[in-house]
Amino acid sequence: MEEQKTISITILETSDLHGHIFPISYGTNEFDPSGLAKIATSIKQIQKKEKNIILIDNGDSMQGTPLAYHYVRQMNHLPNPMIQTFNELQYDAAIIGNHEFNYGLPILQQAIQEAKFPFLSANILHSDTKEPYFGPPYLIKTLEHGFRVAILGLTTHYIPNWEKPEHIKDLEFEDSIKSAGRWISYIKEKENPDLFIVSYHGGFEKDLKTGEPTESLTGENQAYQLCMEVEGIDILLTGHQHRLLSDEVNGVTIIQPGCNGMFLGRIDLHFTHSSTDGWICQSKKPSLISIKPIEMDEQISQMNKPYEEATQHWLDQYIGQIQGDMIIHDPFEARTKEHPFIEFVNRVQMEIANVDISNTALFHNQALGFSANVTMREIVSNYIYPNTLAVIELSGQDIKDALEKTATYFILNDQGQIDVNPQFVEPKPQHYNYDMWEGISYTIDVSKPVGKRILHLMKDSDPLHMDRTYHVVMNNYRAAGGGNYHMFKGKKIMKEIQLDMTEILANYFSKYKIVNAEVNHNWQVITS
Repeated sequence: MEEQKTISITILETSDLHGHIFPISYGTNEFDPSGLAKIATSIKQIQKKEKNIILIDNGDSMQGTPLAYHYVRQMNHLPNPMIQTFNELQYDAAIIGNHEFNYGLPILQQAIQEAKFPFLSANILHSDTKEPYFGPPYLIKTLEHGFRVAILGLTTHYIPNWEKPEHIKDLEFEDSIKSAGRWISYIKEKENPDLFIVSYHGGFEKDLKTGEPTESLTGENQAYQLCMEVEGIDILLTGHQHRLLSDEVNGVTIIQPGCNGMFLGRIDLHFTHSSTDGWICQSKKPSLISIKPIEMDEQISQMNKPYEEATQHWLDQYIGQIQGDMIIHDPFEARTKEHPFIEFVNRVQMEIANVDISNTALFHNQALGFSANVTMREIVSNYIYPNTLAVIELSGQDIKDALEKTATYFILNDQGQIDVNPQFVEPKPQHYNYDMWEGISYTIDVSKPVGKRILHLMKDSDPLHMDRTYHVVMNNYRAAGGGNYHMFKGKKIMKEIQLDMTEILANYFSKYKIVNAEVNHNWQVITS
């Protein structure tokens, strides 16, 4: 009698690493229990114990820290630190995330050429040929006993709503559901895999248990729809939302390992082989491994040490001074009462663009503002995205509509106090989608119904004319309609400033040396 064949498989996922290699919070230079160097220790331990391992990065790996930024701007003649680390850890594949485009296609193409593994995305197409732009959209990996695993890559197709057009030139982003359906059928017929993994740089648009929408159904996140509508998916690896998920949806085992390398996603599977039915899955177990108690891998640390040392030297450069207090003591208060840091960013934007209306956001709650002696560390820690600026032409009505949109950031809690709308916190913090404006004056009355909260909207002491046009400077993400600011999408672009905001801010200090911390109280948030 033939001995029954069995196989155990371990799938490991990283996602949304955002350039985090070392366990450091660059704003303070203090220890932070995260990063790929710590994850590497866990991966290597598993690689020593397990035989059949599939290791995948789910996207957004190459942007997000000063190390990643400094590499692109000043060290890109060397190998990409994230890619060389992936190579060392023997990744099987990586998915292209939305932030992979932030530095332009040449940087992304360089990373792809350096990688010893494929970058997969079935739904990013060449606009002419309609074929996958970055090469084969899937990978077949053969394991013990000839067990065949298919890995299909998908990327949120919402990227054109965020990214600069020149960074995605000649690209077309197909609906993920459409691509998945077509490619899964093709792969199953041609390759006959025993296990089908879809790695999707996108998240869940609905509650995993109830199916109730958890966000406006824009198409940005389609993971729930993939589980419910696309046949043939055994495992769905997700990301983009920075959530911690390990569950099952409609028989599909799903996982999402947060962000910045704080967790490693793991799925353990066990199969037995039947002469009549082939490979049969006996168990699937998803889990999340916390990296907090794990030590950093010394080999990975040493490999990336030159990048880190150069970054730290650059971050410690003093570039200017602040007279007064520009430190953010309370991020919520900085969004409800005008803060000198926000006013400063808006005024820098207005000066370089030569316009008199601007908007910006306090991107995250870890932003600390500027101390008396400003360093590059403070600039890149406060302004964490590689944004450029655009001046677009808006009507007064567009501006009012945008302010009404931004006013949805607030709610009144059970005590009748102003609070943050949960939709801007869960499932993913989106504080960057609350804008504060300069060059106009306005009041947000949170006690009013949504859509009717903007009062006393003025410019130069006169009511803003709804049918008149104005030139407004904002970051390129917002100018493209990012954050569901649909009133901005497709508007006439009057001017583009092709410098990163971090460079613009640094150049401002180089020019003026000393900046006064001040506000003009042109807006307020109240309850009537």
